[in-house]
Amino acid sequence: MVAFVATPIGNLKDITLRAIETLKEADVVFCEDTRHTLGLLNAYEIKKPLFACHKFNEREAAEKILALSREGKKVAVVSDAGTPVVSDPGNLVCRTLREAGEEYTLIPGPAAFVAALVLSSLPADRFAFLGFLPDKGKERKAVLEKYAALDMTLIFHAAPQDVDGYIRDMFSAFGDRRAAAVREITKIHEESVLFRLSEGLPGEKRGEYVLVVEGAKEGENPLNALSEREHILHYMRAGLDKKEALKRAARDRGVSKSELYPFSVDL
Repeated sequence: MVAFVATPIGNLKDITLRAIETLKEADVVFCEDTRHTLGLLNAYEIKKPLFACHKFNEREAAEKILALSREGKKVAVVSDAGTPVVSDPGNLVCRTLREAGEEYTLIPGPAAFVAALVLSSLPADRFAFLGFLPDKGKERKAVLEKYAALDMTLIFHAAPQDVDGYIRDMFSAFGDRRAAAVREITKIHEESVLFRLSEGLPGEKRGEYVLVVEGAKEGENPLNALSEREHILHYMRAGLDKKEALKRAARDRGVSKSELYPFSVDL
C-alpha cells in the first residue's frame, strides 16, 4: 500500500498523529530531498530507508514505488513541505499507480495555499489555485489572461526573485485589484501583507511566497481592456481557432463579429 503523507510547511509541530503513525509503519519513505526529510524523521525518532522522488527522477521512482507496493511493502511518499502532488512531485506516481490498479491513499495535513487563503482575508468561498506561473514572460501573460475573467480568488506560488515580475504581469492582465503576499507560513515571522497590484509589493523579497489576488468583479471583464487584436489573440492562445476566438471576443465586448473581423485578418 502506498500513502502520500502531508508534512509540516514550517512549524514541525504541524504534523498529524496519523502522519507520524504512517511514517513509523512504513517500510520505505520516498521524498524530494533525503536530507530535508531526514531532519523531520529525526525530530520524531523515526528511522526508515529513504529514496529520492523528485521532478528529475519521478518516472523511475514511480516504477520502484509500484514494485515495492506489489511486494506487500508499505510505502510513504512525502514532499519537502505540505501535501505531495500539489505543486510538488507525486502526480506521475499517482497516475502510475492508478493505471496499474494499485491502491493508494492520502494522509491529509498542511497545504500552504489553504493557509495563505485564510491569512489573506480575501474572499474564500470560491477560489482557483494556479500554482507556479511559467518562467517565460509571454507564456506567463497568456496564462494570466486566460484566467483574468474568473470571478473568484486566484492563488499562486512564487519564488522570491519572481514576485515583482508576477505582480507586474498580473496588473497588466487583471487591472488594479486587491492582493495579499503571504510568506513564512506557520513560522515565527509569518507575514501577510495586503496591497494593490498597481502599487506592487514593497520591500526585499525573501522566502517562498503565496500570492492571493481577488477575482474579477461581477460584470467586469478585464479582457475588454485589451486591444481588439489582443483580445482575439487571447482566445487563440488558449487553443481556440480564429473563428471561435472572434466569436468569443465579440460576445465579451457586446459587438458584432463583423465589427471585430478587420482586427483578425492577419492573425
